[in-house]
Amino acid sequence: MCPASRTAGAPVDLLTVKALLTEPALSRLSAIDHRFCPDPTCDVVYFNALGDCYRRQDLRVAVWQKEPPGARLVCYCFGETEATIHNEIERTGASHAVERVRDHIAAKRCACDVRNPRGACCLGDLMAAVTRVEQAARSREEVAG
Repeated sequence: MCPASRTAGAPVDLLTVKALLTEPALSRLSAIDHRFCPDPTCDVVYFNALGDCYRRQDLRVAVWQKEPPGARLVCYCFGETEATIHNEIERTGASHAVERVRDHIAAKRCACDVRNPRGACCLGDLMAAVTRVEQAARSREEVAG
């Protein structure tokens, strides 16, 4: 369990942790299993059974689950953000972010297992982000209309 939030967390490959930690944080890494804390209110990103914690400031990238909604990076391989999704919907009426990422995955360009702080494919997160942004856009239209 995360020592700060008491969240169980999900296993994450040590390669992902090593790839995303800053140099000072990496210098104190224990080469044992780590878990990812998804709690958005918790500053801890990675933790292990020894109680070692790596917080947001210990990572080279912002962790979308820990950032406020609006402009968060959702796809760490291909740069899809909530802001770019929003802008695409504003310009064209729809987002094709999921299709673009699916095409990259099919072409074997995806590296979510290393680039995504969660250490897993972002496609589910991206689909949820597109749905949230689309719903927000519809709500704004209803209020304006």
